[in-house]
Amino acid sequence: MTQHVVRRQNKTPKSAGFTLLELLVVMAIIGLLAAYVGPKYFAQLGKSEQKVAKAQIESFAKALDTFRLDAGRYPTTAEGLKALMTKPVDARNWNGPYLAKEIPLDPWGKAYVYKAPGTRGRDYDIISYGSDGQPGGTDTAADIMN
Repeated sequence: MTQHVVRRQNKTPKSAGFTLLELLVVMAIIGLLAAYVGPKYFAQLGKSEQKVAKAQIESFAKALDTFRLDAGRYPTTAEGLKALMTKPVDARNWNGPYLAKEIPLDPWGKAYVYKAPGTRGRDYDIISYGSDGQPGGTDTAADIMN
């Protein structure tokens, strides 16, 4: 019986993993994607905050209309939106509270501004001054009102 000797070549197995160049290429691709997607994502975030503010203002408007039906008038500027939660001294037939929860801050953490009478022939104005908290502005800093 003859034995066949099989010679093994002393090859070192190729180590598993990535080269530095491959890692740098992947990092560059991820960086490019982040640079493209990031601004679009944060622009949508600003728009959603504005939508939340508009929805809250609409909720206040409905509560104010109910207040008017009961009390016969809208709250004064001095009474403000708090009149929806606690009865003003001279309000007759107040059947509140008119909101299910406490009056929220706007999405940027500032109080809504209530003015009665309002501008442009309105009975009242409810205003959020946007992300900068100042009258005027553009984009996320734009004023939002009823």
